[in-house]
Amino acid sequence: MKKYTLFLLITLLTYLNMNAQNDVISAFLLKWENSKNYLLEIAEAMPEESYNYKPTERQMTFMEQLIHIRNNMIWLSETNFVDSTYMKSEKINPKTKAEILQELTIAFDKVTNIVKNVQLNDLTTEVDFFAGRKSKLQILNLLQDHVTHHRGQIIVYLNLNNIQPPKYVGW
Repeated sequence: MKKYTLFLLITLLTYLNMNAQNDVISAFLLKWENSKNYLLEIAEAMPEESYNYKPTERQMTFMEQLIHIRNNMIWLSETNFVDSTYMKSEKINPKTKAEILQELTIAFDKVTNIVKNVQLNDLTTEVDFFAGRKSKLQILNLLQDHVTHHRGQIIVYLNLNNIQPPKYVGW
């Protein structure tokens, strides 16, 4: 009987743990933390004197890319996942590598804290977006997709400067 009870307890705990990790918000937050760490490694890899580097005139500098990523994270999360009483972030104008790394960390952590407070059933709610009405789940996916898009661009910036990009951090 003890073996059967122990088996049921282990099975129940495993099921509860799997469910906690498999909902959309938990999965997003796990990936978001990996995304944060990977982007910060990439930003750290570029020497500060190369933060103004851009491959062509029509592209953003390395630093502008990082600021763009930060601003988009803040805009998407604060516009679509908080109520009107939330104190919104101010614009930033970092001048150094250390300042941009700090601002990126703050932005990632703000998104984490905001998303932690989102209810699963709220992800089906639609919001007005410049590309038409979108569900909050679509906005959540866009948060990650946008970071990934621009992170891919700045990996090319590293390669063009003969800097080995950090090893990819996936799921």
